[in-house]
Amino acid sequence: MSFSQLGLSDKVQAAVAAAGYTTPTPIQQQAIPEILARRDVLGIAQTGTGKTAAFTLPMLTMLEHGRARARMPRTLILEPTRELAAQVEESFDKYGINHKLTVALLIGGVSFDDQETKLTRGVDVLIATPGRLLDHHGRGGLLLSGVELLVIDEADRMLDMGFIPDIERICKLVPFTRQTLFFSATMPPEIARLTQTFLSNPIRIEVSKPATTLAAVTQILIATDADPEKKREVLRRLIREAEGLKNGIIFCNRKTEVAKLHRSLVKHGFSALALHGDMDQRSRMNALEAFRKNEVTLLVASDVAARGLDIPEVSHIFNFDLPHHAEDYVHRIGRTGRAGRSGAAITLVAPADKKSLAAIEKLIGQPIPWAAKSERGPAASNAPEPASSHRQREGRGQREGRGSRSPRRPAHSGRSPGPDTPPPARPAQSTRPATPAAPPAQYGRPATPAAPAPPAADSGQQGDQSHLPAFLLRPVPVKAS
Repeated sequence: MSFSQLGLSDKVQAAVAAAGYTTPTPIQQQAIPEILARRDVLGIAQTGTGKTAAFTLPMLTMLEHGRARARMPRTLILEPTRELAAQVEESFDKYGINHKLTVALLIGGVSFDDQETKLTRGVDVLIATPGRLLDHHGRGGLLLSGVELLVIDEADRMLDMGFIPDIERICKLVPFTRQTLFFSATMPPEIARLTQTFLSNPIRIEVSKPATTLAAVTQILIATDADPEKKREVLRRLIREAEGLKNGIIFCNRKTEVAKLHRSLVKHGFSALALHGDMDQRSRMNALEAFRKNEVTLLVASDVAARGLDIPEVSHIFNFDLPHHAEDYVHRIGRTGRAGRSGAAITLVAPADKKSLAAIEKLIGQPIPWAAKSERGPAASNAPEPASSHRQREGRGQREGRGSRSPRRPAHSGRSPGPDTPPPARPAQSTRPATPAAPPAQYGRPATPAAPAPPAADSGQQGDQSHLPAFLLRPVPVKAS
């Protein structure tokens, strides 16, 4: 099948041909005719399979008729991150080269006044993140009553990031008769429930099972120590030994770890840039652009780069940290193996990552192979625990049940007791309850059987009592009867 059989306009087909594409992907083959028929669509496909073009191309065809009005966009596309929003704008610039349409981008980190000026002139396509969109609407600079088509891209990510209240509010601001499109790589149960509210009799297009990974991506697990410095050392070795490494994205869970790892790689002579949410928008876009142009080899990023970013020729993905959510693993490794190319995804696994790894393998429905030296999983988790560490941990665990620390046993003299050494004597009996000289076994130490005590002397002294606590040697007053 070719693009000419999908019902796209001549202008759009010419732009697609100029971009070098001849055959539509499965999601494009099934979604484009339904969108042109004005039906609501729920599209589920692996990342990197052309979902952006699946809604961009039919939108351009439909927008050839009509004109935009001031502050009233004709179509609205919601994206979870600034990078994805900017990427969709690039798609409209590429495929809309033969159109005279106005496209506006509403994202944070950019001049508010410049965005308002564009809206005042009127826009055909409005691409926005939910927060900045509602800011403009709250100031009265934007009306959504003229929206004909609403696109919610990367729907699962939108929900994961807490945008549900914003999406619900936006859906109430756009006309009820709108056409709505949902596109996502994974389909959690919450989205299936929410689509019943947002979409009207949608057609479900699923070209792959939810949360499956591309067969062209070779996945490998590497066992590492939990210590960050040792993990960074292992990562540097893997980068140096990686076969066919052209460029790579290294994912970390925390922004602080992104910064530390970036500094470490640069210090050891690697060509690398960082990308995370605390960076200003200009720095983030410059880092992405430099990576796309192969000006740097490595991009150290948080999950802000995991969803939907179109960087076609990424050869390797390194998961420095296993993601907290299993779905993020699918999105991360989806940055490689795009457009029919092969790729490699290498994941570092520490002993504490067992549960996260099990969740990922359950989600994708297949085990991920270990490297040759890690076939049995993390070595640190399988190695026997030193006996001393076990005893110390056991003692600590048993003492946790008490409100205070267990009393110390009396210290013995420096020499070992011989067979002729008399056992330690006990203090004279008194009316007070006796205090145990050693803690019972349940507090972490085994109880030592008490030796029989010699008869008490008339003076109340029992030989050498230098090892006894002072309070046991105090005389006890006895009341006269």
